[in-house]
Amino acid sequence: MNALPLSRRQMLFAGALAGGGLWFGAGPAGAAQDGVAGSPGAGLTAFIRIMPDNRITIVSQNPEIGQGIKTSIPMLIVEELDADWSQVTIEQALADQKIYGRQVAGGSMATTLLYDSMRRTGAAARAMLVQAAATRLGVPVGELTTGSAMVRHAASNRSLSYGALAADAATLPLPDLKAVTLKDPKAFRIVGKPMPGVDNMKVVTGAPLFGIDASVPGMKIAMFVKCPCYGGTVASANLDAVKAIKGVRNAFIVAGNGDDYELAAGVAIIADTTWAAMKAREALQVEWAPGAGADQSSEGFAKAAAALAGTRGPQEIFTEGDAAAAMPGAAKRLKASYHYPFLVHAPLEPMNCTARVDGDKVELWAPTQNPEPGRASIAKLLGVAPEAVVIHMMRCGGGFGRRLTTEYMTEAAWIAREAKVPVKLIWTREDDVTRGNLRPAGWHHLEAGLDADGKVTAWTNHFVSFGKEGKFGRAAAIETTQFPARFVPNFRCDATVLDLAAPTNFLRAPANNGFGFVMQSFIDELAYLAGQDPVAFRRTLLGTPRLVGPADKRDSYDAARALGVLDKAAAMAGWGRKLPKREGLGIAFHFSHLGYFAAAMEVAVADAGDVKVKKVWAAGDVGRQIVNPSGAINQVQGSVIDAIGSAMGQAATLSGGAIEQRNYDGFPIMRMPDTPPIEVAFVLSDHPPTGLGEPAYPATPPALANAIFAATGVRLRSLPIDTELLKA
Repeated sequence: MNALPLSRRQMLFAGALAGGGLWFGAGPAGAAQDGVAGSPGAGLTAFIRIMPDNRITIVSQNPEIGQGIKTSIPMLIVEELDADWSQVTIEQALADQKIYGRQVAGGSMATTLLYDSMRRTGAAARAMLVQAAATRLGVPVGELTTGSAMVRHAASNRSLSYGALAADAATLPLPDLKAVTLKDPKAFRIVGKPMPGVDNMKVVTGAPLFGIDASVPGMKIAMFVKCPCYGGTVASANLDAVKAIKGVRNAFIVAGNGDDYELAAGVAIIADTTWAAMKAREALQVEWAPGAGADQSSEGFAKAAAALAGTRGPQEIFTEGDAAAAMPGAAKRLKASYHYPFLVHAPLEPMNCTARVDGDKVELWAPTQNPEPGRASIAKLLGVAPEAVVIHMMRCGGGFGRRLTTEYMTEAAWIAREAKVPVKLIWTREDDVTRGNLRPAGWHHLEAGLDADGKVTAWTNHFVSFGKEGKFGRAAAIETTQFPARFVPNFRCDATVLDLAAPTNFLRAPANNGFGFVMQSFIDELAYLAGQDPVAFRRTLLGTPRLVGPADKRDSYDAARALGVLDKAAAMAGWGRKLPKREGLGIAFHFSHLGYFAAAMEVAVADAGDVKVKKVWAAGDVGRQIVNPSGAINQVQGSVIDAIGSAMGQAATLSGGAIEQRNYDGFPIMRMPDTPPIEVAFVLSDHPPTGLGEPAYPATPPALANAIFAATGVRLRSLPIDTELLKA
């Protein structure tokens, strides 16, 4: 094994495989090194494995949840390695941050963090293979070229496969990762070309791939019934009657640890089959001791939030200038209160996890977006070493942030240990809806002032959301620089935090999925108040193309990029064209997760109030390179569909501390016949490539609401859309 330090956190590794192959990769400094000489998987990452017969395997380190990362990140390696895409096999890595570093599907950060390092990993491996060829052929490195996993010497008409060179390359000194030569993007043969997902055939043919497909010898089916009211505990249960049901092996009470993110209280059922477990659930009778949130309801929260209109919140989020002093002098003023509801994630594949516990060893097969918190929780609750918890990352049937929390992993491990048998824990759809982590609801009490020219001179926002003891809960906070902060001379945002017993969690484009609706709908209102075209008004608000904030900060705002996508979406939609009665065009833009997106939408509203989205145009700027156009378009279209679906009919409401909806009938997911055509365009800019899983979402709900206003004259300030308000 050779090792070369790259930074304080990374090292480059290479070594020989049994049989003469090469393994090559980069991993965190200090990674375990046991067994690396012939088995890189035993201790260190091996992003690339090349066998003597020229078979090439690329290891994909991050969870695959449908965002296409198992395809796009290996594309970067293969491009710089200079192999053909058809020559490689992609393999999912085990979950282990000590080996692979960050393994998270969240925040749209994979491309942002890995674009350069994975290219350099592939280029460094290519450089070693070329050096091995130069030595064997006795020619200068500069006379050699590569392609299709071959090294060629044109002058002598000789060539060697990577496989033939692998053993020699494994003995060479490692190149400086920072100094390796990368391809000019003009020479890309793989990156930038549409590629189908590497698992597509398995998905469409039903091959075992997802967490729900996992199976281990001796496995039983487990279900876990929890109190409908968050924080509730078990007072008593008819366990003997449940255990007497045919096919049921065990049933027992889990006391939990009082943390809904780790292990809630409930009753575990162990059965031979899913059917037997479901029949046992039907027979189960539990007397629950409700939790502290038993008196909490959506109706009560709405009343509390409404009472705060016209007041200032105790927490100051961001202040610039003096909005209170500037507001009275405005030529025109507008007040409005906006609201968006709690949401659950409702991915198609409900939560599930397969677990096997053998003494102090735990093995999991989990469809997770974020395995390490699960490992930590299991180690703590079961009293085992973290390294004794092995996690196989299964493909996720949707995540949208739901699988960033890991309680279903902890539950499976706990139940497997108590049952003394491997179990596959399966949540029902009702479990998934009624015990979901909530996207926080929110209220915004807004006021803005315009000068005589229609420019925004003052803006205030009293933001109301959720947490505990005055501190925002997970995914509930508002950024200090949320647009239009820094673009209005006199701006103030303050906040009130309401106590919530239910756990909150990130949902696709966290927080921004609500903020986009509020800010861009209110901006649209101001445009009409000013008597200006909505696109022109937004251009004036953005002002001259410039960077607002330090260049190296995540929350810096590039007005030029925002203007670019706004203009592109407007042009795509044919902004300004005349439409029939009760049809309208709406537009909005938003910046989140390092991506700038604008959406334009055309709708038709029937006299009965029904809304039909006729077409959506989405324009995005996520940097200078789209790695996989096929996957990129898929992500944008998926975000748009997700956002329209939530805006049209989704809300999770609380009563007695419990979610009232139970399945897709009460929390409807957008169906194929209702899905509009979605045209996607990318505005390339000279910035590092960033992710696409989330930034297209926030501009979509306000574009929809603004289009409805253009069609009907009815301004919608609350989601989901109430079609009763839209009747002619």
